[in-house]
Amino acid sequence: MSFNSILSIFLPKDRVFYNLFESVSAELVKMGDKLKEVVNEADFDSRAKLIKELEDMEHVNDDYTHQIFTELGKNFITPFDREDVHYLATALDDIADYIYASAKKINFYKVNPDDIGIQKFGDIIQQACVAVHNAVSELRNMKNMRKITDALVIINSIENQADDIYDMSIERLFATEDNVKELIKKKEIYQVMEIVTDKCEDASNVIESIIVKYA
Repeated sequence: MSFNSILSIFLPKDRVFYNLFESVSAELVKMGDKLKEVVNEADFDSRAKLIKELEDMEHVNDDYTHQIFTELGKNFITPFDREDVHYLATALDDIADYIYASAKKINFYKVNPDDIGIQKFGDIIQQACVAVHNAVSELRNMKNMRKITDALVIINSIENQADDIYDMSIERLFATEDNVKELIKKKEIYQVMEIVTDKCEDASNVIESIIVKYA
């Protein structure tokens, strides 16, 4: 048995979970940035390349999530309740899935993303991803509770903003769009982008539950 193998026996088994969660949330920040590039790219083909990059990022996060579930099955020691590990991993994976779905639908439906609703959603999704990463990064030691709670407040505020943006966008859409097909396509894109913020709030709720139990 190698020295590293022997050493690994004595290392805290929960460290791997923190590493994986931080990797996932860091990838979400990249996806939020990339989604903003997508909604600001006017050219269809250039947008397609950005969406392919988003797809690759989503696959990376799928791999991280699979590793979390694998470690959950192997390790008796976890950093917090096993259910919370599962809930947080699932919530973060959902964020990645819906970010990619949002971008994919824009090109699939051949919708021009130069739309105030889509643009605003791109902005707040990027902000939400940063806030999720900030909160997740502090779970390792929970020493900076203010940073965690500030991040959670931001996420919840963004989710409320997303509801307002959705309502405003739907109202404008029905008032200005005469093409029924375009109306249906844009409405669906708004819905999927709004779900991204819902999933961020789901992650926020899990993190809040964790810090209440362990802080």
